[in-house]
Amino acid sequence: MRLVSFLVSCVLFSFAVLETEEKGVLNTISLLDQNLNRTRSYLSELSRNEDLLQGAVKQLVMDIDSLDAKIKSRKRAMKKRVRNLYVYGRSNDAEILYELLTKNGNPERKVYWVHHLLTRDREDVETLRHLVEERMQKQHVQESHLAELTKLRNRKAVEERRLVTQMSGQERMLSSLKHDKAVQRMALKEFERNQKTMLALIKKLEERRKREIEEAKKADAARLAALKKKEKAAEKKREADKKREAEKNRQSEIAKKTTQVVPFKGPKCMPLDGPVISEYGLQEHPVLHIMTRNLGVEIRGKRGGRIRAAAAGTIAMVSEIDGRGPSVIIEHEGGIYTVYGHMKTINVQEGKSVKKCEEIGEVGDIASLNGIKLYFQVSEGTQTVDPLQWLKQK
Repeated sequence: MRLVSFLVSCVLFSFAVLETEEKGVLNTISLLDQNLNRTRSYLSELSRNEDLLQGAVKQLVMDIDSLDAKIKSRKRAMKKRVRNLYVYGRSNDAEILYELLTKNGNPERKVYWVHHLLTRDREDVETLRHLVEERMQKQHVQESHLAELTKLRNRKAVEERRLVTQMSGQERMLSSLKHDKAVQRMALKEFERNQKTMLALIKKLEERRKREIEEAKKADAARLAALKKKEKAAEKKREADKKREAEKNRQSEIAKKTTQVVPFKGPKCMPLDGPVISEYGLQEHPVLHIMTRNLGVEIRGKRGGRIRAAAAGTIAMVSEIDGRGPSVIIEHEGGIYTVYGHMKTINVQEGKSVKKCEEIGEVGDIASLNGIKLYFQVSEGTQTVDPLQWLKQK
């Protein structure tokens, strides 16, 4: 019931955001979509529990039928035993006991038969009593399961009606967005603001990378100058030649870390298994139904789908990004950045290295407008490129 209350509060909160905050159009659509996914998941869980209870009840019915047959057989045998005792008395048993105790034979076998004759009736009664008690217990469990099954079906019916209501609410919201120009302008403004935020993040990371390269160059130059000044007086020609060669090698290494972007070389990894539902560049948004410029692509995911690093690199940022939800940005060789958005869980930390195809988290629907998906973006420096074409580069 706590989950139901939470879903209701989320829907009410979503509409409140839409009515009071201009920036909440995309956020409201995202919340409505998340609520629908959660309700569907809850219904699936209720259906699984219903199947389990039905299976348990079916098994109990079979067990009770089997016990009824055993009880009926026992009662029939005891009824026959009582009738024989009434007609013949216990004379037959007395004769058998007398013969066992007066005639020669194996003493142990005599004891066994005497014990058998004396305890047979008591065991029959005890067995019947245990069978009746077991049946009563299973009957009680069956009644409990049936009551629980009734409650579960009632709860499922309520959730099914709630799902219909949520779907109607989402349909009305999207219809309003499709026909209301004012709402469309609000949504487009928010979408563009999210895009600018993403570009600003990449720019900040690229500036940091360039600054680190420049600082490394200055530090290397200072070390070279100090070393050259210290050893200049004592160097011989052979050592001087070696130092010049070493300096040349260092300069060559420093030259590799220039600000010029070079395409990342080598094979790459598809970050998520699933169809591409939104491509790179200018196109009509599938939910907003307005022309937008996509900085990346969107890949449809399934609940529990694992996200992989497209190439080896270093985790540059782990953060909540407007319009992208929980996200990871990886920096690759040559100033290449890949962005992974709408993540449910994140398994990596900033500053850590990752290998190609290494798992970095789980796909989700946070800040998504249309279900579970991965937002995947590639930037060469501060310029975005088509991720699908980048993935194909060798």
